[in-house]
Amino acid sequence: MVVDAHQHFWKFDPVRDTWMDPSSMQAIRRDFLPADLAPILDKLGIDGTIAVQADQSQAETQFLLEQAQSSNIVFGVVGWVDLMANDLEKHLEHYQSESTLVGFRHILQAEPAGYMLQPEFIRGVQLLAKFDFTYDILVYAHQLDDVLKFIPHLEGQRLIIDHLAKPDIKHGEISKWRHQMKEVSGHSNIYCKISGMITEADWSKWKPEDLHPYMDTVFEYFGVDRCVYGSDWPVCTLAGSYQQVFGVIDSYLSQFDQTERDKVLGKNALDFYNIDIPK
Repeated sequence: MVVDAHQHFWKFDPVRDTWMDPSSMQAIRRDFLPADLAPILDKLGIDGTIAVQADQSQAETQFLLEQAQSSNIVFGVVGWVDLMANDLEKHLEHYQSESTLVGFRHILQAEPAGYMLQPEFIRGVQLLAKFDFTYDILVYAHQLDDVLKFIPHLEGQRLIIDHLAKPDIKHGEISKWRHQMKEVSGHSNIYCKISGMITEADWSKWKPEDLHPYMDTVFEYFGVDRCVYGSDWPVCTLAGSYQQVFGVIDSYLSQFDQTERDKVLGKNALDFYNIDIPK
């Protein structure tokens, strides 16, 4: 089974979605819904997806759950909840009844240094384990120093790094990122998404070869058991098509045997997010 472990849906709102710059991101300033993605997945033989939050609101979580309920391509939802709320446990108890809600994410890449190290934030992420929810870590490479201080508090929590921690592929910066990702990988509860690479490369000039050193690093340190495929659609369309994204990863995986490919392209995502797909 092939699973895209990272993509987004939204109904575009110019007031809410200010992160979509009108000059450089015009292509994604519109609605993207399951009906737009389903034909692409069908053509490529991809069975389903994990829909990940793009807005920091519980309304976003509800919106994604509604998409999952109305479409058979959405296997799971990574939503948003205020992890520092005094009544967080009450919200998590409520969300336990949502069978497609598998975890949560906060957009840490937009937060100042030290944000994730606040005791209240750490306690919030720690509480997720009690309810068997996962946590997606979305950061830039320059935030990995904080990540390395953050993760020792969360040894019992399933964690996954989104987009390889967004290394600066455009400028070929790799040395410090590589060293830090080796340290991150030393924590066995942490997986890594092979996603979001082409939007960290040169949007108009990237080549598959530009991405290979970064994939080499992640597979060396996390191995085939903790690497997970994700498209980051529709954000990826700023730099290339869904087909190009999948093609790069599918081609790269040709060096592995079928069992290993199956892990990266689906099994690892289902295991990490604890999703049981009926046979």
